[in-house]
Amino acid sequence: MVLTLPSRSFAEFKVTRSCGRRIISHNFARHRSARTMSSVIADGSPAPSDDLPLSGIRVLELGQLIAGPFCGQLLGHFGAEIIKVEPPSTGDPLRVWRELDIDGTSPWFRSLARNKKSIAIDLRKQEGREIVKRLAVKSDVIIENFKPGTLEKWGLGPQELHRENPSLIFTRVSGYGQTGPWASRPGYASVCEAESGFRFINGQPDPNTGLLSGPPTRPNISLGDSVAGLHAAFGTVLALLSKQKKASQGEQGGETVDVSIMESMLNLMEGIVPEYDRKGKVRGPSGSSVTGIVPTNAYPCLPLPSTPTSPTYIIIGANGDTLYARLMQAIGREDLIGASYAHNHHRVARQGEIEEAISAWTSQRQVEEVLTILEGAGIPVGRVVGVKEIVEGEQVKARGAVEDVEVGREGEGWKVKMPRVFPVLEGCDAKTRWAGPDLGAHTEEILGELGLDVENIMRLREEGVIG
Repeated sequence: MVLTLPSRSFAEFKVTRSCGRRIISHNFARHRSARTMSSVIADGSPAPSDDLPLSGIRVLELGQLIAGPFCGQLLGHFGAEIIKVEPPSTGDPLRVWRELDIDGTSPWFRSLARNKKSIAIDLRKQEGREIVKRLAVKSDVIIENFKPGTLEKWGLGPQELHRENPSLIFTRVSGYGQTGPWASRPGYASVCEAESGFRFINGQPDPNTGLLSGPPTRPNISLGDSVAGLHAAFGTVLALLSKQKKASQGEQGGETVDVSIMESMLNLMEGIVPEYDRKGKVRGPSGSSVTGIVPTNAYPCLPLPSTPTSPTYIIIGANGDTLYARLMQAIGREDLIGASYAHNHHRVARQGEIEEAISAWTSQRQVEEVLTILEGAGIPVGRVVGVKEIVEGEQVKARGAVEDVEVGREGEGWKVKMPRVFPVLEGCDAKTRWAGPDLGAHTEEILGELGLDVENIMRLREEGVIG
C-alpha cells in the first residue's frame, strides 16, 4: 500500500508533546510565515531559539556518519530545526562507533547529533520515501551524503522535489562531486584525503628526494569528513542568502550545494598548486615542521615526573623576523642573529642549524620553565597536550569551550562533556539545547505534524516503515 498523506497546510499547525516533565511546543509555518521553536537545554529549562541566526529554517538531514551530520550540527547550533532521518532498528552507524556509553550509544553520536530531532524511516520502502518527500516539501534544506544518484533512484532528487518545493536547497556531500568521471566512486574521507594530495605532504621526508619516506601520516580524526561538513554548512548559508535575495525579487529557485570531500581538502592546500605551476616545485612532507617557514616546529623537553620515559613536546612558532630575534636572545644564541638570519628565506637556508640550537635548549628544561621564559619574551609557544589537559585547561574553562550536556530525562540521566560548537557570535546565545536523541525519539511528534493519526502510525511501525 502506498501511504497517502493529507494535503493540509503546515501554517499554524501546533502540536504539544509531553515527555516526563518536559513540554516541547512547535509552531510551523512555511515560506515567509514565521516558524518558531521552544526547546529544552541540558538542565531542562526552556531555551527559545527564535532569535538565533538560522531560526525558522528547517533542515532535513538524510546523511549518516560524519560529513553530512557535521554540517547539520553546525546549522542546528545556530537555530535551524534539524530533522534527522535514520533507518529503523539500526539508526545512524555512528551510534555504535568507538567507545559506547552505559546505554550502548556512542558519546560521539550524542555530541554530533546534538540539537537534532530523530525520526526513524526505512527509505528502502515506498511508504517511507513518501513520508520523506512530504517532509522535504515542508523544508528549506536537504542535507545528504549518499553516493551520487541514490536520491534520484529513490525519487527524492532535485528534479522530483523541486516540482513540489521549487525553493528547496539540496546540500550534497560526496567523495568527488556530483559530476565528472569519478562521481560514482565510493567517497571515503581517507581515500579522498589521499587523492587531494593532503596525505602526500604528511609524514617523514626522504633525505635525498624530499618526498615521502614510508607511508604517509594520518591525523587520528576523520579530517576530510569534517572539512567537507564545514564547506557544506558554509555553502548552505550562501544558498539561503541567495534564496532570500531571489525572494526579494519575486523569484523562486532552490540551489544545489555540491560538496566534494576531495575538493574540500584541496581547498586547504595553500600554495602547493600555484608553486608547482610557476616553479615546478613538488612539495613533499616535512615531519613536524612546515616547508619554507623557519622556525616553527615541535621541540622536546625533559620528561614529566608522571611519564619519566616519554619526552614532552612544545610547539614554537617564531617565524616572524622580530620574533626570531627575540627567541634567539631568550635561549642565549645571539650568535644566530644578524644579516645571515634576518629574513625567513635566510633562515630556511640555515634551518638545520637553527632547529638544532632550539632543540638543544628545550631538551635540557622542563616544559613549565620553557613556557615561562618564552612567554615572557612574547614568543608564541604551547604544549602538546592530550584530552585530559584540554578539559582541565584554564582557557577552555574560562571560555566554556567544553560543556556538560545532559543525556536522558532530567534527573534520570547523566552528563557528557562535549566541545562547544563554534564560532562564538557576539550577542548570539547559541548553545546545546539537548544531546543527540535516542533513535526515533521524535518519530510520532513529526508524523503527527504531518497529520497522521495514531492508527496509521501504529500500522507503519508494524510494517517496518518507521521505527
